[in-house]
Amino acid sequence: MPIIKSAKKRVKIAEKRTIRNREWKNKLKSSIKEFERVVGEGNAAEAKDKLRETVKVIDKAASKGIIHKNNAARKKSRLTKMYNEIAG
Repeated sequence: MPIIKSAKKRVKIAEKRTIRNREWKNKLKSSIKEFERVVGEGNAAEAKDKLRETVKVIDKAASKGIIHKNNAARKKSRLTKMYNEIAG
């Protein structure tokens, strides 16, 4: 356990950020899984809405630094490709 006041504060901040990052990662993963479930069912209309929501979550996670921007781009590309296969 740290003794210096600033080090104690850094520990608190790190804990808060860890919680925030974990929440966003869980939100991201569940959003992607939900989209993949809808695609698996073959429902193109619902998949379009889910894709839009999932891309929004991915972009927000990237802007908050939860995932890297290239990782976000790769995820969006793969999900869009999945949607295009059932839509078209």
